[in-house]
Amino acid sequence: MRIAMWSGPRNISTAMMYAFAVRTDFAVVDEPFYAAYLHLTGIDHPMRDAIIASQATDPKAVIGGLLGPIPEGKPHFYQKHMTQHMVGGIPRGWLDQVTNVFLIRHPARVIASYAAKRENPTLDDLGYRQQAELFDRVSQKTGKAPLVLDSVDIRRDPARMLAALCSAIGLTFQPAMLAWPKGGHKQDGIWAAHWYQAVWRSTGFAGPEGELPELVSDHRELADQAQVHYQQMVRWKI
Repeated sequence: MRIAMWSGPRNISTAMMYAFAVRTDFAVVDEPFYAAYLHLTGIDHPMRDAIIASQATDPKAVIGGLLGPIPEGKPHFYQKHMTQHMVGGIPRGWLDQVTNVFLIRHPARVIASYAAKRENPTLDDLGYRQQAELFDRVSQKTGKAPLVLDSVDIRRDPARMLAALCSAIGLTFQPAMLAWPKGGHKQDGIWAAHWYQAVWRSTGFAGPEGELPELVSDHRELADQAQVHYQQMVRWKI
């Protein structure tokens, strides 16, 4: 099985990768299209040059790795993907050969977290529009809505939600998925030094989230734009 987990930034996507990395039957990969995205767009991100040097920038080469032999001879492959990386020039046909799951988070929470790491986020930075487009594509190809998980539910009850996910895709849930060692994972991308400090300090999923954060005026407008796409998917969450 190859799981493509699609989320935007500042979700619990790295924690989810760590949960599957604990399993002895899974290999994992961290944001394999990041360098291709930077190369194709010319956009400036923290550690841009180092990221481009660390990964393939040819989307076809990346896809070959995602669909080729699974690393370490494992039977299953968990692929952590950022929806904002799927820009024009990156083929979509390979999605038909993987199990696509969509991980969502309320826009107010994402924007507050993202803005603390990188100033002046745009809608395209947050990946909601792209996530909704990918969701529609998978729905049209398969004739049904793909799986959707909301991070607020996972943080409220990770055992129940991971068990539900595993059941839905034909896996046996392993309680070991709820904990991991401090300090990150060997498959973390080179960008982890900038983005992953909190999850590196963790040994499991963070507890339930509190009230939605208050946003400044510009960010409230951005949240309203993202909310349209979030609502498109949230009604399908498991």
